[in-house]
Amino acid sequence: MGETKGYVHSLESFGSADGPGVRYVIFLSGCAMRCQFCHNPDTWEIHSGTEYSPEELLKKAWRCHTYWGKDGGITVSGGEPLLQIDFLIELFTLAKEKGIHTTLDTSGNPFTKQEPFYSKWKKLMEVTDLVMLDIKHINEEVHKKLTGCTGKNIKEMAREMSDMGQPMWIRHVLVPGDNSQDKYLIEMKEFIDSLKTVERVEILPYHTLGVFKWEKLGIPYPLEGVPTPTEEEVKHAKEILGIN
Repeated sequence: MGETKGYVHSLESFGSADGPGVRYVIFLSGCAMRCQFCHNPDTWEIHSGTEYSPEELLKKAWRCHTYWGKDGGITVSGGEPLLQIDFLIELFTLAKEKGIHTTLDTSGNPFTKQEPFYSKWKKLMEVTDLVMLDIKHINEEVHKKLTGCTGKNIKEMAREMSDMGQPMWIRHVLVPGDNSQDKYLIEMKEFIDSLKTVERVEILPYHTLGVFKWEKLGIPYPLEGVPTPTEEEVKHAKEILGIN
């Protein structure tokens, strides 16, 4: 397969919230987004992780395969996994050779139709069973404010996946204030309804469990004082998005 190396931030042997069934979750290092509500700012730096070859990592994951059952498998998260797309392609190709279910947990931030990325991305989709797409915000201006980046290419990636028949779960972090407003949730629902392959929509309530990491890294926390959403706010958002 070559000498491709991946930078891994951390590993979770028995993940239950990152795709169907029991998952072996691989958190890759590196992310270009600077989400104000990020709970893992320690994953931003790409070269801060432990180096693995795809073969080494799959061998490590395979030790847990007896616990996966028929629904489980491997999930690669981050950070932003698409920043290490060559490594991902090799890892998922090896996984599919063993019949392992592969899930990609991504924000879609690196997506572009420019080459060489676009061809690599299409190759990756061929060995990806499920994409969990985290849409940070549906409105472009608020998306830029919350993440420091455009969201246009993320929507473009979602449309591409819909057109190619790629199964998707959509995830959305609910932050009281800008992105919990009804008008944005309605717009989000309209966008999701325009996609043909969305199997599930999840609301992830904003939490402050990662604030200590910002403090440890000496980075000012931009959402200081913003509360976690109430049960009522979460329920209301779920109703708008049509989540049972």
